[in-house]
Amino acid sequence: MKAIARTTTNTGSALRKATRRFSTSRSVSDAGKVVVGVRREDPNRIWERRCPVTPDAVNELVRDGVEVLVQPCERRVWSDDEFVKAGAKIHPTLHPANILVGIKEIPIPELDGGLLSSVDGRPRTHVMFSHTAKGQLYNMPLLSRFVGETETDGPQLVDYELLTGEDGKRVVGFGWFAGAAGVIEGLTASAHDFLSLGISSPFLYLPRPYSHPNLEDMRKSLRSVGEMISTKGMPRSTGPFVIAVTGNGNVATGALDLIKELPVTFVKAEDLPALVSNPDADLRKIYVVHVQSASYLVNNQNKPFDRSDYYANPTNYESLFFEKIAPYTSLLINGVGWSQSFPRLLSTAQLSKTIRLAKSIGRTRFRTIADITCDLSGGIEFVNRACTIDDPFFYTDGKGKPKQVEDGVQVMSIDILPSELPLDASKHFSKAFRPYLGAMVRKYQGKNTEEDAKALEAIERATIAQHGQLKPRHQWLTPLIASHGVEGVKQKTATVTSTVSDKVDLDVKADLGGLESSAPSSGTAAGILKKKNVLLLGSGMVAKPAVDEFLKREDINLVAASNNFAEAEQLIRGSDSASAVFLDVSDNAVLSRLISDADVVVSLLPAPLHPPVGEICIDKKKHLVTASYISPAMRELSQKAQAADVLLLNEIGLDPGIDHCSAIDMRTKIEAQGRKIASFVSWCGGLPAPEHSDAPLGMKFSWSPKGLLSAALNDAEFKLGGKPRKISGTELLSSSFRSVPLYKGFAFEGLANRNSFPYAETYGLGSPKELHHLFRGTLRYRGFSRTLEMFRRMGLLSSTSEKILLADNPSAYHKGWHSLVETVLAKLLSKDRVKGPNEGYDMLKAVIGKDSAQEIWPILQELHMVPNPNDLSHVDLPPVPKVPLAPLDLLTVLLSHQLRYREGERDMVVLSHQIVSVPKNCYVGDGGAFKPGSDVDALTHTATLVTYGTPSKSTSAMSRTVGLPLAFATLQVLDGHVKERGVKGPCDAGKEVWGGVLEGLETVGLGMKETVRRGGYMPKWW
Repeated sequence: MKAIARTTTNTGSALRKATRRFSTSRSVSDAGKVVVGVRREDPNRIWERRCPVTPDAVNELVRDGVEVLVQPCERRVWSDDEFVKAGAKIHPTLHPANILVGIKEIPIPELDGGLLSSVDGRPRTHVMFSHTAKGQLYNMPLLSRFVGETETDGPQLVDYELLTGEDGKRVVGFGWFAGAAGVIEGLTASAHDFLSLGISSPFLYLPRPYSHPNLEDMRKSLRSVGEMISTKGMPRSTGPFVIAVTGNGNVATGALDLIKELPVTFVKAEDLPALVSNPDADLRKIYVVHVQSASYLVNNQNKPFDRSDYYANPTNYESLFFEKIAPYTSLLINGVGWSQSFPRLLSTAQLSKTIRLAKSIGRTRFRTIADITCDLSGGIEFVNRACTIDDPFFYTDGKGKPKQVEDGVQVMSIDILPSELPLDASKHFSKAFRPYLGAMVRKYQGKNTEEDAKALEAIERATIAQHGQLKPRHQWLTPLIASHGVEGVKQKTATVTSTVSDKVDLDVKADLGGLESSAPSSGTAAGILKKKNVLLLGSGMVAKPAVDEFLKREDINLVAASNNFAEAEQLIRGSDSASAVFLDVSDNAVLSRLISDADVVVSLLPAPLHPPVGEICIDKKKHLVTASYISPAMRELSQKAQAADVLLLNEIGLDPGIDHCSAIDMRTKIEAQGRKIASFVSWCGGLPAPEHSDAPLGMKFSWSPKGLLSAALNDAEFKLGGKPRKISGTELLSSSFRSVPLYKGFAFEGLANRNSFPYAETYGLGSPKELHHLFRGTLRYRGFSRTLEMFRRMGLLSSTSEKILLADNPSAYHKGWHSLVETVLAKLLSKDRVKGPNEGYDMLKAVIGKDSAQEIWPILQELHMVPNPNDLSHVDLPPVPKVPLAPLDLLTVLLSHQLRYREGERDMVVLSHQIVSVPKNCYVGDGGAFKPGSDVDALTHTATLVTYGTPSKSTSAMSRTVGLPLAFATLQVLDGHVKERGVKGPCDAGKEVWGGVLEGLETVGLGMKETVRRGGYMPKWW
């Protein structure tokens, strides 16, 4: 099947045109009336309860002869009944509405479902925060719906964010309420942080904003806590509680207004050192500093701070906030904007210095930041992700999650703070918006007054698209729509000849020295266009952890392309920065187009498909990241990739992947101590957790077992006890290591994993001749190898023998899956037909012997490869393939089903490196001075990772240990940190890759646990 253009945000131009020919029913409205529709917000935004108009505003519209339709919604701050009492009518689709108003973006399926067409020959008007004017790529599909149609057909898109007065200031918004709610969130987060330090704060008794029915109730809660502080004071161990507030706009005003409900004393920035060091400071007060630019911005040419000069020459200034103010604070409330070329309030590089300074002053200093701007990687550079109301804060040390909270700073960065005060925020918004809505209504009625002139001018300024065209000052968005919106959008706008940055005019002037800004943090559209695009090919088991990691980043747009569209759609559900696309990977035209639009391609496709994808990536000059081993076909692309300045990065999952990264990290540390490696042994295994391992083979699968079964036939080479060994694939299972004593609580056995010798060079271990051990192995539970060896002898692992048709097989005595063993054995013994019910068992004895047949028969019965008359339970088997398949493929189908993880079961990943090091001048070659247990100054270094899946979160250990390193490596490539080109693995791609992966794994609790002990003895298991 060829690829079809289908995405979660793009239903295709044919559907849009069809909906615009939709003949709207006016059964609820007379054709001459103007109808206003009040949308419900996207059901996926569970905390969005605001509404742009109140019931009182609806009543005013109804009295003015306007018909108001309201979409039903039980989550909205006002009930449907309240709107009905105000004169509105409940309507499921709002199809008859001329003007549609909502808060956030309208879901595209609703828009495509009939809300783009004209009503009675009059184009509609949509009013919302569309989040398109700054070039937000994730919303280009939305914007594309408003362009490309005929001159009179296209609806009008009005954006609240651009609704400004003649002075350029916004006239509607929620900034004040963000500041008010942000103060409470910051104080409650601070109380939680203090509790982690063993300190009980009065702010523990402060309810979070969303639990208050209204603003006044929240003020009362704050006053109540303030009375406690006035009476009992703050804990002595905290010292003076200092709140620093930055910014001078609505956000800071709202924050300061709420803070004043506490017993506050305002202080100057220069007074902070003396205040926090004063043992007699009054703890019955909260100390507040409203930070001004002059108190922390310093001219690097030794000139006094000058506000006008600062705006004209921002690069001449640097921020010393990190040492002048931050270390003395208890809570920082950030309401200041930032733009490119201006100094950041706090940079990532400054964070560690600030934390050290703060610790030297007191353990409760610089503990919490409430970043109300939520300007990711902006004024506070290390604030790199938005929080949710459900998960309101995180800790960071600038590199990731600190090992201990004391070593980092707590960050509250909820990006929808006004939603926590839906009643008061909506009342305020409705009152400000009412004159502009009235002017739009009267324009439809043809009854505009002179008083409407300024409002209509403001609406014109706030219009992004109308009549199928982008407005002139938004025409710079055209190429973004073409590349990230709907394919084939007809360009009706003028040719864009200027650079993107020349076209930007957001009508919002940012006071970058202390006022909040609505402009994007980049300050120009050129910065906006730095949004990074990741293409994910495949949607299988390991995809979800990688996708979740990508979507933590606000600067990433993700496209998930898969031949299982439903699976891809589920992966990205709920994200505004991702879309799913159906892809038949054999369709090179579609695949090439998707790769062309990406910055980095991540492939989870089967390994044989990676080289063809790599070819296209080279042609399009795009980087590629995979988790698979480097195949000969992939390695052949290295020179072409280097010539094209392209990186094809492979082997970045678990094994290979984490094992590589950890090994080279250990070797680097050992060499830094003036030592060298004498022995290297590595084990890795993906297994069921012990409590779920009572299954045939001691295995369960959340992925296709074909790779595991095939690997059991690989040749292996390694060195143990100073002796090189080679095992053929036919002898690998019978040559397994029956007991691997990694942990006393695990009954492990092991298999040699391919050829270990090349890894001496890969890991930089030195010559194999100088290594006593050089071994990489795979862990399994005991009994696995013996069972699989009997499968091999029976012919079940063959992929080259004659294919078998199980369905309606006339040569078999039994039917379906129960005929699998007898059919394979009959082919092996050249029998034309199985004639009796016991002949299968007789053939089995003839092939593997009587004792082995008695041992394996119950396992074959449990797997239903042979009849099981003792099984009285309902037999749940997969459909029998209707086409001939090799025995290995038939076994794969059956085991995928029979040994799948059931609900509530968890898997386990174990990775272990054991390295012996000796002084650099010690010779350890064949017959050399080093022997385990000798007097040589040997050290044994271990690095281990044991992790389990979490069924309650539907995440497996295998998916996390493959998907997350893949994501962390991709982010390093995406951010430009990796300079190597050609076909690489993590070891030769540089520390930027292997170090970045290990650092990322540490932040998510998957760090390797390292130990060192004296002596070079390893328990003998070979």
